[in-house]
Amino acid sequence: MAEDLSAPLRSRRRRAADAGRLGNGLPLARIGAALILLIVGVVAGWLVFSDDPDGGRPVAEAPIGSPHDGNAIAGQVAATPGQVTITADPQQYPVGETPASPATLAQAEAPAGTAVIDPDLIEEGPQGPIPRASGTGKTPFATYKRPLAAPLTPGRPAVAILVVGLGINEAGSLEAIERLPDAVSLAFAPYGRSLGTVVASARGAGHEIFLEVPLEPFDYPDNDPGPQTLVTGAEPRANLEKLFWLLSRFSGYAGVVNNMGARFTASGVDFAPVMEELGLRGLGYLDDGSSNRSLARELAAANKVPFSRADMTLDTNPESGAILAALADLEAKARQTGSAIGVVSALPVSIRTVAEWAATLEAKNVTLVPASALME
Repeated sequence: MAEDLSAPLRSRRRRAADAGRLGNGLPLARIGAALILLIVGVVAGWLVFSDDPDGGRPVAEAPIGSPHDGNAIAGQVAATPGQVTITADPQQYPVGETPASPATLAQAEAPAGTAVIDPDLIEEGPQGPIPRASGTGKTPFATYKRPLAAPLTPGRPAVAILVVGLGINEAGSLEAIERLPDAVSLAFAPYGRSLGTVVASARGAGHEIFLEVPLEPFDYPDNDPGPQTLVTGAEPRANLEKLFWLLSRFSGYAGVVNNMGARFTASGVDFAPVMEELGLRGLGYLDDGSSNRSLARELAAANKVPFSRADMTLDTNPESGAILAALADLEAKARQTGSAIGVVSALPVSIRTVAEWAATLEAKNVTLVPASALME
């Protein structure tokens, strides 16, 4: 220790330098600096000459989901047209289409006894052509409802079937149009990509047409009927603007039917301006019967809107045997009261079962009529 302390300063510096060398005498500091410069040079060169848009940053993809089981239409319809799929019942359908012009609509083929699109019953709304009553008092309901093949016979029960959820799946909708008797009424959702084509096919086959209007349910927005849903608490003008957008999706319909709407139809303040507008435009309103709190009947009467309420939904259990049992109940209801209306979704099993059942009605002395025939 004493020798160390008394050693000349130069000797101590030499020992420190020797400690910083490798066994072969190379300096560690210079080697480290050279390695750092080499790494920096390689990275810089890679960044300059590489065409990687992410610059080498790690990228991961993860699905985005919601913990709620809401209707997928609302979250997906704003995506790129042609790439959107929405889920309705067990099927997936593409959405999105610009409504046809009045001139195009007027050229749609119509069956014998069914009016073509009347230009006098169309006005140009903010989002496209919307129905109106003419200056002479002609209304879309009276013009576009399907005429009865023969007057209703007293003592012979009448049943009407309304199929909802059409228009989103073009192939499924066209199959339903082909398989179902022309007396079956068809309701189209306002989101289909080929609504003009499908609706024209339905009218050409003799069916009367209704438009589905999305209304706020109690558990909205967890349960969402779709874009442009009319909601409670909004300014009346805001809801009417949504209504005009919905009414402009296609033409030639006799009236509208609610899609959900238990909260909205129970609110007179919110529902009344909508029903008033339907009355002014000469449209009918068919309540799907899903809410006992609906004020539709009272508001329709106050605004002279042709109205009826469906008696039952036929395919809450989408199985052929269960649907046939529900149709038997509908027949029994019609025998008791003279008439009854059933609502069914556009599921393939529902369409097939209703088509087979309808073929048996003549033997049962039951008349199948369009829904408009049972609207007040």
